[in-house]
Amino acid sequence: MSAPRIASKICGLSTPPAVTAALDGGAAYLGFIFFEGSPRNVSPEAAAQLVGPVRGEAQTVAVVVDPSDGFLDRLMETLKPDLIQLHGGEPPARVAAIGLRTGARTIKVIPVSEAGDLAGAGAYESAADHLMFEGRPPKDASLPGGVGARFDWTLLSGRRFSRPWFLAGGLDPWNVAEAISLSGAPTVDVSSGVERGPGLKDPALITAFLDAVRRA
Repeated sequence: MSAPRIASKICGLSTPPAVTAALDGGAAYLGFIFFEGSPRNVSPEAAAQLVGPVRGEAQTVAVVVDPSDGFLDRLMETLKPDLIQLHGGEPPARVAAIGLRTGARTIKVIPVSEAGDLAGAGAYESAADHLMFEGRPPKDASLPGGVGARFDWTLLSGRRFSRPWFLAGGLDPWNVAEAISLSGAPTVDVSSGVERGPGLKDPALITAFLDAVRRA
């Protein structure tokens, strides 16, 4: 299977069938969430077991929220992720420090609800290896992401950043082609949009999403 023009990340993986569907469909990134409040939360040890048989077939991403140095050390010893996705309030200096401490590449999530939110990306372009623009969760949301919040994708159209970037938030097999067309995203990220219930990844939806990306 040839590599798709647009890269994909399947996030919040927790079962072998979901990992298999992601790899069979050509996903470039496998995301694992380490946040106790999430229905997709897994332990570093469980993620390492899922990745072990397929390591090297895709990039492994550890998704964390304001992680401690101790937890980062545990992640690097156990899972050895290729990238660490930072989903909390980490300032640029902390993002840079995490990259230096772990040796992993970093992705900094920028919540977006309006055009002005994109201005905050500039501060992270010298600190992170990648940026991710995700729909800002509602104020009463209990999770920092993975709630299916989307934003006006045209806000990103024609924008240029010094780092590679991901589009996330509210994507699913039925709208991802439109999202790519409107935003110009080089990489897309999905989690709740390929689930049949909170945290329950559906291999058929993963396949459908990746097929839609390939056709976009």
